[in-house]
Formats: sequence, C-alpha cells, structure tokens
Amino acid sequence: MKKLLLTLLMLSLPCAVFAQDEWRNDLRSKFLNNETVIMEINMRSFNSQDLDGDGFINEDLGEVRGTFVNGVERLDEIKNLGINTLHILPITPTGKLKSLGTAGSLYAASDFKSLNKDLYDKNSKLTFEEQAKNFIDEAHKRGIRIIVDIPACGSYDLFLQRPDLFVTNASGEPIVPSDWTDVRLLATGTEEKIDVNVYSLYKDFVKYMINLGVDGIRADVAHCKTMAFWKELISYSRKKDPEFMWLAEVSESWKDPVSSYGVFTSYDKLLEAGFDGYYGSFFNIKDWKNADELYNQINFTLNELKKFSTPKTVIGSFTTHDEVSPILLKGPALSDMIIWLNATLPINSYFVDGFQTGDDYKYLMGNKPAPNTNTDDDIYFTHRGKIDIFNLSRKPEGNNTYLKNDFILGNDVKKSLLPILNEKNFTPLKTKNSKVFAYTMGDLNKRVLVVGNLNFNENEKTTVIIPKYKKETILPIKVTQVPVIKHGKIQMNLQPGEIVVLILN
Repeated sequence: MKKLLLTLLMLSLPCAVFAQDEWRNDLRSKFLNNETVIMEINMRSFNSQDLDGDGFINEDLGEVRGTFVNGVERLDEIKNLGINTLHILPITPTGKLKSLGTAGSLYAASDFKSLNKDLYDKNSKLTFEEQAKNFIDEAHKRGIRIIVDIPACGSYDLFLQRPDLFVTNASGEPIVPSDWTDVRLLATGTEEKIDVNVYSLYKDFVKYMINLGVDGIRADVAHCKTMAFWKELISYSRKKDPEFMWLAEVSESWKDPVSSYGVFTSYDKLLEAGFDGYYGSFFNIKDWKNADELYNQINFTLNELKKFSTPKTVIGSFTTHDEVSPILLKGPALSDMIIWLNATLPINSYFVDGFQTGDDYKYLMGNKPAPNTNTDDDIYFTHRGKIDIFNLSRKPEGNNTYLKNDFILGNDVKKSLLPILNEKNFTPLKTKNSKVFAYTMGDLNKRVLVVGNLNFNENEKTTVIIPKYKKETILPIKVTQVPVIKHGKIQMNLQPGEIVVLILN
C-alpha cells in the first residue's frame, strides 16, 4: 500500500520537480535588477599551475595551463566568494603572426567558429566541446551564470585567410586600430547596409555560444560597430533565448573611433540597439580627487539610465583587465573602497580574478625572452599591473586575507541592500571636506550611509550632515570605530582611503 501511495504521489508531482537540475537562463533578468556579482576570468590562467614561480607556464617542466577541465576545480571557491556570474575573456583561437606574447592576445581572434586549443585537456575522455560544455554545466549547478567575450577585431592570420572580413586602405592593407598592433579592424558596414560577411561570422559565434549553454555576451569595444549591426545580432539571439544578456564595453567618456577608417557608435545608441548594460566611467576613480567627481559620475549614470523606454543598467567598472591593479595604484585601501562602492550602489558588481586577494599582476619574467613560444613573438609580453592576456601564465593569486574577507562580506551585504539600492534614491551629503564623499541610498525608514576618504595618503577629518534627521539606530557594517550621531551630524576622522558603511534605521 505504501508503495502504491508513493507511486501515485510521484505521478502527481509537476514535471519541474524532476527537471530541477535543468538550467534555465535568467541572466538578463538578474542583470537588469543589479543582482549579478561578476568576476572576469582568463580561462588560460584560471587554474594553471606555475611550479617555479616565474609567472608563466612551461609545460616541458610539468607545469599546467588552465583548461575547461581543471577550471571546474575552482567553481566552489568562486561560489563561496559570492560570485554568481563569470565573464570569461575570449575563448576563440588566437593569431600567431604579428603577435604579442608567446600564446597570442586573447583578443586577436583567428577564428570565430571554434575554441582556443590552449584550453583543451588531452587527458580527458571528453571531446573539446564537451569539456567546454561541462565547465558551463558545472558552473550552472552552482548557480553561476556564464558571459563570454566576443573580440572586436581579427588577427593578421585571419586577414590572410579572409581578407573580405576586414577594412583596408587604398593599398589593400588591413587597418591597425588605435595602438593594438596585433589585431586588424573588422568591417561593419554602415547604418544603411550591414557588412554581410562579418555579420555572418558573429551570428555563427552567437549560435555556437548559445548551443554551449552560455548565458550572455560581453561585446569588446562595442562602439566600433554600427547600431544596425548590433540591433540585428541581438534580435537574433533573443529569438533563441529571451534571457540572453548583452553587455557593451563602452563608456560615456569614449567619443572617438579606434581608427579614422572605423565607425563610432555612442553608448546611448548601443543601449537603444538592445544592449542591456554598459561600462559607465567608474574606472576614472583612480583620478578622482574630490567628492564632486564621484557624485557627478553616479548622478550622470543614473540619470542616463532613466532615458530609455526599456530597463538598462551598468556595471561597476572601477577595475577591469584594462586597468592597472588598484593595489599598485593606491594600495589595498583603494581595492577595499571599490568593494564597498560596488556593494552600496545600484549597479552590477564587477571584479577581476585576483582582485579578491590583492594580486598586483606582476610576472617575474614579464617582458623578458621566453625559452619557447607558440607565436612569432619570443618575449613574455605583459602590461604592468594588469592580468596577463598574452601568454600561458600563472593563476591569479595574492595573500591579502583582510581584503578577501571584506570581498565576501561586501558581496553578501549587497544582497540584503539590493531592495533599497534599486529605489535609486542616491543622496550626496555635505561633508565640509572636499576630499571626503558621503551619500545615502534608501528612504527615511531604512537607508545605507557611505562615507569615504579620497585622500590615500593622509587622514581627513569631516562632519557629515544627515538631512531630515530623526533619532536613528546605527547598524555598523564597515567601520573602524562606530560614530555617534548628534543633532543630525557625525564627526569622523578617516584614515587614508578609509570607507565607512552604516545602516540607519
């Protein structure tokens, strides 16, 4: 009788119960609600093993490059950090001619319809695509969504194979955009006529990624293609998956094309074309010297997002793989400030692998001759203080446990604050000190108060004036000493680069 009742119960349960392990993409909804905590990773170094400590991988010495297979080992760590989305730098094959670095830049794509062989584990019984799909599936099992980068340009190798894909000068030579000497500018067409060849290349890539289980795409240098190009491509992806998310690498402060032969599409036009979000200009934090610069950026960004008929958002682009490590710029205090700005603003939190432990991205043999190479460059080319994208290099690392603990706490606090952050009631406060910023988010019932010292060399004293003050209880979140509110004012003496976070009830 018990077996019969159990059978009847099982038959009566909805099918969804038995399909609970099946992943359903929700990235676009999460992103538009500012719920994503994104970490940018380079699969080639994500879980590599550098045994001799020179910063690079020499497989002849038994060292191991990062692959889709060994990358699975780090997913529990990523989840425990509070990360719910990975932004994977390009996984397309890299060019080997006119290259930078011994493995070739991740952004010098030589092919858009296959995977970078550097990420293949020959010891696995899975096919290459199965290895990639398994990594994505394992991430999904942990509630981690996947964004993949699509390069803006092509390699010189690809030009030699498919010159029809590229912009050329009167002599038939491909265009080197900006100072990116290892890539060539792909054609895009005009607003009236899309370049069919390049569009087909990108369309096939998007289809390929969706079939692998990817949840969204970050478009590298999105402004170098037309609004019409992106509108058509994004529309194609949404027909296949309405939750497929699109992030544009573009900023309000970027106004020029990468080449006089190229096009330039502003951030607002890209958002109109269908992108869900963009970078903003938060990376300028390294240059901010007074509170008004921070206020102006936040107010400008939030006001811009209100202009669109459909929801749009932004990432906390305070640090990316194009930015020098905050540790090198202004020490751990800047990294800590970035954590808490991400946690207390209505944006999607964004970090680079290694940020959480204070990696300075120094490589012992950087820019020195390499014993062997897979390209025509025999130098370990690197950018000082930036995560390496040109070689098979070490796993991002660091030993700052204080920063790591704050990183985890900040991501956890962001979840609880999100309802009041998304009300977007950003209120700058008077501090009587131009080097100290202070703002609240929320309403009179519950609000978060954030105070920070933009002077990373000296202490700064300030008086923070809280408008519409009532007798409030203070819940300290991030403080060295709990301040006292008297008559709507807080007296504070902030250490260099210190940031304070309080909840006012």
